[in-house]
Amino acid sequence: MSPEAVITVVQRALEVTVLLGGPLLLAMLVTGLIVSIFQAATQINEATLSFIPKLLIAFLVMVLAGPWMLETIMDYTVRLYQSIPQLIG
Repeated sequence: MSPEAVITVVQRALEVTVLLGGPLLLAMLVTGLIVSIFQAATQINEATLSFIPKLLIAFLVMVLAGPWMLETIMDYTVRLYQSIPQLIG
């Protein structure tokens, strides 16, 4: 297995990781920002006030984007397994 092949496989794995984690992290970031602005405006300093909305948004994003995420990771895994003979041969 050549170093270029290893770099390609790792690069693709990182791309898939960012692609799958991006929507979830972005939604939670926006939710945290909105809750923080609300807390600053009302001077409410409650830790659970930021945790619960982020948890609900994470669940909602997983429900809505779950099929796409599953399809993406399955496609990557199938392509990786199919490329094993070429990588070691």
